[in-house]
Amino acid sequence: MAGNFKKKKEENELINKFEEHIKNKASHFFDLENFDFIIHYFLERGRYNKALSAVNLAIEQYPFSTELIISKAHILSNLQDYDQALDLLEQAESFQPNDAEIYFLKGSIFSLKGNYMDAIEAYEKNLVFAEDKDETYYSIGLAYQSMDMYDEAIDAYKNTIEINIYHDGALYELAYCLDIKGELESSISYYKQFIDADPYSQAAWYNLGIVYNKLGKYEEAIQAYEYAVVIEENFSSAYFNMGNTYLTMEAFTKALDAYKKTLDIEGASPEVYCQLGLTYEKMEQYELGLKYFQKAAKLDTLYHEAWFGAAECLKKQEKWHQSIHFYNKALKLDKENYNYWKAVGDAEYQVGNVISSTDAYQEANKLNPEDIEIWLNWSFIYYEQGEYEKAIDLMINALEENPDDAECFYRLTAYLISAGKYQEAFNYLENALILDFEKHEVLFEFFPKLETQKALYKIIDQYRKDNS
Repeated sequence: MAGNFKKKKEENELINKFEEHIKNKASHFFDLENFDFIIHYFLERGRYNKALSAVNLAIEQYPFSTELIISKAHILSNLQDYDQALDLLEQAESFQPNDAEIYFLKGSIFSLKGNYMDAIEAYEKNLVFAEDKDETYYSIGLAYQSMDMYDEAIDAYKNTIEINIYHDGALYELAYCLDIKGELESSISYYKQFIDADPYSQAAWYNLGIVYNKLGKYEEAIQAYEYAVVIEENFSSAYFNMGNTYLTMEAFTKALDAYKKTLDIEGASPEVYCQLGLTYEKMEQYELGLKYFQKAAKLDTLYHEAWFGAAECLKKQEKWHQSIHFYNKALKLDKENYNYWKAVGDAEYQVGNVISSTDAYQEANKLNPEDIEIWLNWSFIYYEQGEYEKAIDLMINALEENPDDAECFYRLTAYLISAGKYQEAFNYLENALILDFEKHEVLFEFFPKLETQKALYKIIDQYRKDNS
């Protein structure tokens, strides 16, 4: 403990000495090891301009240090000065052509620039010299995937996993690419090869569980996760994913047990607390759900899913004003989430804040104009206010975005009838009936009067006879 404190004090003194050297032009000497610490200290904290000042000063003293040139290139890439960073790496390569880090950083910068083939070429040079090749293969996979070259990406991810079966990124992206290619089913045999080679590989069982889960084979997924936790008793990720599968299966008690086991192993985390909250919410135990969502938010105030989950539990209890408070907290952290805007729109409508509600639906619609529910809810507010023209205009716009959605046609028909535009209404009704005849019953919700219902039924019945 005392040793750690002394080391921390020395490090702080070194940073203070550097700050004084820059600010007051004080004369201090820093050796290469000092500079290395100072540069990484600022890099780790995202203070890239400070890191650049440090590396420039270091290069003045040690102009032929390849390590410093690479560090400067890394800093410049963080500052998005990619061309200068690449020029420096060319210089470093001329000094030390067998340094794997140079080629890996080159590949990363080319990828950031969108020059994926150049990136792959650099990564392949890195493979010649690198000792740990898994990250390089993974990066090659990402570059191919960015070009929609999924077969090549799959090969690269498989190379990564064969070196490091615990590489979460490669496992996730491999499953994604196989899913895109429609080959997820065939990947089961791929993971079983690992199991045949080593039946006690908890990682192989775990990854097989992930594939089964993606394929909707939930019983098989559970069985694979169970093998994983039998082999490694404290395999928290397997318990967590087991909980997710049980939740999908609506086996809520088993999901709770799996999540609680995850907590026992790895301690509190906002992600697990949120899953517990979601499980209790689905069990309609809203107070318990709220409790766990609040625990998650307390652990990490920036975890917007926790605030949203809490709001959902309050909404289910029709505590609208409180739910708005929590929805807004989530929205403040993730303004691009159309579901959050939609939820705010609904809650504001429930408390009678019509302007706030329509504003929220408008924002949600900008983010996702293909979400039919947004159009329906937003337009219904105008309809309910008797502003039929506004409601009609919105549904016409909705149809431009979603031309094959029957519900939009039926809703527009209802609004046009209410506005007395019968001929237009019947034209749209015919389209609706063609798209989905069975949905015509939604119209009757808008016209409770028996006479109107009879008139509509007559038109619909005539259509059915004409097309039978």
